[in-house]
Amino acid sequence: MAEIVAYGVLPDERPLLETALEGRSRLRCLELFLNDDTAPTATGYEIVSSSVNDALDAGVLRILAQGGTRMIVQRSTGYNNIDVEEARRLGIGVARVSYYSPYAVAEFAWALALAVNRRLVRATGRTREFDFRLTGLMGRDLHGRTVGVLGTGKIGTAFTRIAHGFGMRLLGWDLTENAECRKLGMEYVERDRLFAEADLISLHVPLVPDTHHLVDAAALGLMKRDAILINTSRGGLIDAPALVETLRAGRLDGVGLDVYEEEAGVFFLDKSLEVMTDDVLARLMTFRNVLITSHQAYFTQDAVGQIIDTTVRNIEDYLAGHTSDNTLVPPATRP
Repeated sequence: MAEIVAYGVLPDERPLLETALEGRSRLRCLELFLNDDTAPTATGYEIVSSSVNDALDAGVLRILAQGGTRMIVQRSTGYNNIDVEEARRLGIGVARVSYYSPYAVAEFAWALALAVNRRLVRATGRTREFDFRLTGLMGRDLHGRTVGVLGTGKIGTAFTRIAHGFGMRLLGWDLTENAECRKLGMEYVERDRLFAEADLISLHVPLVPDTHHLVDAAALGLMKRDAILINTSRGGLIDAPALVETLRAGRLDGVGLDVYEEEAGVFFLDKSLEVMTDDVLARLMTFRNVLITSHQAYFTQDAVGQIIDTTVRNIEDYLAGHTSDNTLVPPATRP
């Protein structure tokens, strides 16, 4: 049996992962994240299963290689946290989960949008204190307004279907136009026009060099003063300090963030008894029109089940010497 160590395993995820691999491999599940300090704990494990907030840079990968790791199976679609070229140089294979339920993320993006628009968090906070006033809770109908969708892959398309159901005008931006979104009535436009015309903007593009800080000070300046911004993709798509300054200036009606550029070492952890040393995140938390969740958009039974099933298949493919569409770096031949 292969020896596997999994990092960043959430309590709700652990029994599913253990059950899926029972009798197939020897699995060790750790809640701690993989980084320079924790990488030595992988010594002796042929396979490492990583989470989206693990840091697999060149230094970590060299430690893994020295400890005998030959395969990394990432339990997410995104892999911007892995130095793929260094893994290739070291002969370490890398696979990811190329697909899981797009509805999990799309539906959560709308949950954020609706909660921000209708001031649901503020409203429930008041009613818990038996304050039943409506002052400051007025939202807007979404029907007839314009939604801008940046990225119209599987998740962006699922988000667009819901927007179409609301009766919204659809604007899209992507390198490749999606025929299904076109059929729903989406008009593909230049990015600056989308930022300028949309009442609600949702991000569904991957984090690559060309999309890093896609929403920067210039883009934020183009947006309507009462626009709503939603990000359930990757934190690095938004220049967070620029967002803080935009909010300080009284711009934007609301912001919903499920991701944050510096979330590693914060999200998924209990920091309630500690001083928050990230000044930008702490400042974002002070705005009443900002709603932040801890990278939970994917976290449904359906999506997590698919992620684990695909991770198990990636492990089995490695052990059998096979590759698939999930393979980012083919592993070196097993001895």
